[in-house]
Amino acid sequence: MKRKIRQVVVWESIEKSLSNKLGENYKIVSQQPLTGGDINRAYKIDNGEIPFFVKVNDKTHISHFGCEVYSLEKIQEFSEIDSPNVITYGASDDCSYLVLDYIPFDIQASNDWYKLGEQLALLHKNSEHGQFGWDHDNYIGHTRQVNPWSSNWKRFFSEQRIGWQLQLLHEKGIHIGDIDHIVQECHDGLNHHSPKPRLVHGDLWSGNLAFFEDTPLIYDPACYYGDREVDIAMTELFGRLPADFYSGYQSIQPLDRGYDKRKNIYNFYHVLNHANMFGGVYVEQSQAMINRIISQNKH
Repeated sequence: MKRKIRQVVVWESIEKSLSNKLGENYKIVSQQPLTGGDINRAYKIDNGEIPFFVKVNDKTHISHFGCEVYSLEKIQEFSEIDSPNVITYGASDDCSYLVLDYIPFDIQASNDWYKLGEQLALLHKNSEHGQFGWDHDNYIGHTRQVNPWSSNWKRFFSEQRIGWQLQLLHEKGIHIGDIDHIVQECHDGLNHHSPKPRLVHGDLWSGNLAFFEDTPLIYDPACYYGDREVDIAMTELFGRLPADFYSGYQSIQPLDRGYDKRKNIYNFYHVLNHANMFGGVYVEQSQAMINRIISQNKH
C-alpha cells in the first residue's frame, strides 16, 4: 500500500508541474511502463492528447536528473544534432522525476547512419571550449563523474577518469593493480596527442542513440568538454555501429593518427565504470584492458 501511495503522489506532482509548464491543466489518464533502462523506472504518460516520456527514481536521484537536463540543454545549444526536449523535472515527497518529449524511436536498416556521423562530427567541430572538464560534477551511469577544469588533457583523463574509477574500486576492495602505475600508463598512452576541448556526449553507445522518421537523436548524455575521440571510441565498445556512421563522421572530421591505440584507453574508463557498477566479468575485462594498454605502450 505504501508503494502505491508513493506512486500516486509522484503522478500528482508531475501533473502539477506539467500544468504549470504548459499553462493548462494536464491530467494523466494512462501510465505505460517502458523497458530498456536499468537505472530509472520509465513510463509513457498521456492525457488523451499529448504523450510524454517520464523517468522516475528515488528523491535522492534529483541531482542526476538535474545534470542530465543541463547536458541536454548544452547539446541543444549547438543544434547540430537532435536530442529530446526537456519539459520539466522535479521531486515529490520521496520520488524524483524527469519529463521529456515522447519520441517513438525507429531503428531499422534504412536509417541514415551517415547523417548521424556527420551531425556528431559537426557537434564536435563547432563546440570548442577553452578547457577540459565541465561546470560541475555529473554522472556516468550510477557513478559520479568528476570534472575539474584542466588545460592538460592527458592529466585530466588519466587522473579524473581512470584514477577516479580505480580509487572507487579500491574502496570496494577490488584491486586491478597499482593505481599510480596504471594512471601513468594511461597518461603515457596519450602522449603526442593534443586534442582541443569539444563538447562530448560522454556515454555514446547504441542504447543512447536512435532515429525518429530518419532524424538521428542522441540522449542520456554524460557531457563534458573532452577529446572528441571518446565518443567515437565508445561507439565501438559494445559492437561497432554501421560503417556508414564512421564514413559520415570522417567526411567532416577525420580521426587523428593513433586513434586505434587511444580508443583502448578511452574505453578502459567505461569498462572500469561497469566494474564499479556491476563487478563480475567487468573486473576481469578491466585487467585485460590495462594489460593491453601497457603492451601497446611498449611498441
